[in-house]
Amino acid sequence: MLTTKIQERTNLANVLYDKIFGANVNSEKIFLKTKNNNISYKKFTELSNKIANSLTRNGLQPGDRVAIQAEKSVTQLAVYAATIKAGGVYLPLNTAYTANELKYFISDARPKIIILDEKSFNLTKENLSDIEALFFTLNQDESGSLIDSIAPCSTKFSAISRGEEDIAVIMYTSGTTGKSKGAKLCHRNLKTNAEILEKSWMFTENDVLLHMLPTYHTHGLLVACNLLAMVRGSIIFLPKFTSQDAIKWMPSATTMMGVPTFYTRLLDDPKFDKKVSKNIRLFISGSAPLSTETHKMFKKRCGHSILERYGMTETNMSTSNPYSGARKAGTIGKALPGVEIRITDQATGEVLPDGNTGVIEQKGDNVFLGYWEMPKKTLDAFTPDNFFITGDLARRDKNGYITLVGRDSDMIISGGLNIYPKEIENLIDEIDEVLESAVIGVPHPDFGEGVVAVVVLKEKLIYPNNIKNTLQSKLAKFKQPKFITFAENLPRNAMGKVQKNVLRKQYKGLFKK
Repeated sequence: MLTTKIQERTNLANVLYDKIFGANVNSEKIFLKTKNNNISYKKFTELSNKIANSLTRNGLQPGDRVAIQAEKSVTQLAVYAATIKAGGVYLPLNTAYTANELKYFISDARPKIIILDEKSFNLTKENLSDIEALFFTLNQDESGSLIDSIAPCSTKFSAISRGEEDIAVIMYTSGTTGKSKGAKLCHRNLKTNAEILEKSWMFTENDVLLHMLPTYHTHGLLVACNLLAMVRGSIIFLPKFTSQDAIKWMPSATTMMGVPTFYTRLLDDPKFDKKVSKNIRLFISGSAPLSTETHKMFKKRCGHSILERYGMTETNMSTSNPYSGARKAGTIGKALPGVEIRITDQATGEVLPDGNTGVIEQKGDNVFLGYWEMPKKTLDAFTPDNFFITGDLARRDKNGYITLVGRDSDMIISGGLNIYPKEIENLIDEIDEVLESAVIGVPHPDFGEGVVAVVVLKEKLIYPNNIKNTLQSKLAKFKQPKFITFAENLPRNAMGKVQKNVLRKQYKGLFKK
């Protein structure tokens, strides 16, 4: 954070490695269970040590970035552990990003080493030809030049010393203007958050987590994997979510983390019932708001109350419904231990009493250091007394339970992923036939919010599919509008600003089942 005192750097160990990846390295206990095989802690440690040796042999120095855009796999996760051990900074990138988007992130972060799957590399290598970095490939079947590079490397590696305030991970988020910002997460952020979640959610070495989340995201990587590695639990490590796989593997698990979409799709599957979920002690939901209706239907179907929590790329986990106690549907629970949360007036910044709606501001060891090489953006994101301004609107009741009511920006959260309308609007507005556009998010039964584009045309006509086709090569699939409609004009206030709240109200029932 802005005024955090830098820790003494004498005799430091690698903070995150020691806490999360450094204990029981020779254990034969299963760490990762995949569809094809089981990976013990010992085998995972040896794999990540080989990768760490390859990274340092290829010039990685403490603080250098390792960027990776590769499908979820054991080796992909081992690259994360290896980067931490080698003193580097891990930079995971969404596998849906196009070559154009990838170029921005890499140009901004300037990684020393870039790892892409072969398909992505072949599509983007011309676009990245001017990038000064060492490239490796890694495919989902765990083939590629990275695997070739680690073959001769030792399975032993001594972790490079890194302190609590050293950056461990950079994850890109976006601003309301659509320009992505790299959130700098330090060793302290990740270590303390895992420790808090261990106690708050009662995780132990006996837990087996059903993991179907992406590992380029805070939820799937920094919450799920860090937590289970720290407590020495096991992870059922599946490529992605399907209700069939969830139902097949759930009897072997004790816990599950997911986004609301996972739970709505389980409810849609008649095979999901109490018998399937009888061994689960805890279902956790996050990354997007869980509807009260889904919470109630899920409890009725299988007897479990989903535990909803709240966090951000910049803050890790901030609030949670209690493990023991009332899990209030429609709320994100209370502030986690060590996290200070206040609700403030949007206009004045004044702290509001309980029951009033305002902006969530928070302070704690969970809060990131700032945005990568964006001092002005970092300064604007914090109050003078060092509270991070989240931009999320909420109210807190007298018992401390917080309910999200909206955002002070136009950000859309679809399937747990952040989408910023301005980026999409800019691309639509470049189309010759388009006069202007407004992109909004409206309630969606599976994704939380669905992207809708409202387009005003010039005299010349164009079909929605033409717009969709134009966006396909320029935007990741999750950002592309699920519905495109035309209007004669956009609603505006007296100052000429587009009233997106009017549009959201107009189209709020569009995706009803």
